[in-house]
Amino acid sequence: MFSYRHAFHAGSHADILKHLTLVHLVQYLQEKPGALTIVDTHAGAGIYNLEDGFAAVSKEADNGIMRLQRFANECGSEGNKLAQSINDYLACIDAENTTEHTRIYPGSPFILARLLRPQDRLKLFELHPKEIDILRHNIGELKQSKQIDIYAENGFARLKGLMPPPSRRGLVLIDPSYEDKQDYRNLEVMMEEALQRFATGCYAIWYPMLSRREAADLPGRMKKIAAAHNRSWLQAELRVENAPGERRLQASGMFIFNPPWTLEKDLAEALPILTKALAQDTGANFLLKSFEAK
Repeated sequence: MFSYRHAFHAGSHADILKHLTLVHLVQYLQEKPGALTIVDTHAGAGIYNLEDGFAAVSKEADNGIMRLQRFANECGSEGNKLAQSINDYLACIDAENTTEHTRIYPGSPFILARLLRPQDRLKLFELHPKEIDILRHNIGELKQSKQIDIYAENGFARLKGLMPPPSRRGLVLIDPSYEDKQDYRNLEVMMEEALQRFATGCYAIWYPMLSRREAADLPGRMKKIAAAHNRSWLQAELRVENAPGERRLQASGMFIFNPPWTLEKDLAEALPILTKALAQDTGANFLLKSFEAK
């Protein structure tokens, strides 16, 4: 149950899709002055050293953030522009590094914490007995720490109790490991409960694209839940490789309940660029679908 560590995948192509989408969602929701409550149901350690520990062993950042940064630098030297959402995401990574060489990669808790306005709150859940202590230490170093609540609890089970937030404005990131098949069922139950209590919240779900049935069925199940609650949705997927077997994760997706109207346009610009920048073989591609509830 506790074998998964976020650091193994720090700075990977999956992180890029997830965090680029997350930054856009926060920026959009912060266009209104009202307080925003943000929840991260599976927070991890918060920030990672790419040259040490699990991240150095997996080296997933080499074909992720490092490759994207090289591509961005080449575009700049040739006078080509990147999509604004890619620039905004890269700015979040650059903010954690004092040199041009990226050594530190911020996970979603740090990206979210840095984006908080004085009126916003961030709530982080983490069950891993080692990760939670590291998370508390890392968050304690931030000037925004007093705006952040950390819970050594199951985010799946506890989200319902936080909905709706006091301001009725909320963003929830759901990013489990899916190592336990029960995560898929827990996700369905959690979304049903959350939408019953706070139907207008923005819910961003990351998922791996794997051959196992539960993974393949996940987007369809989320669409059925959205239809049952008459909610709009957006689905974005990024595949960087299409090789036989699953030695490593080759593709992942984001499913958004109640997406802002700006997100599809931004991802339509960003995904072709990400596909080109991160492709590891000719099977690299992307998908972008949406549905607007009436």
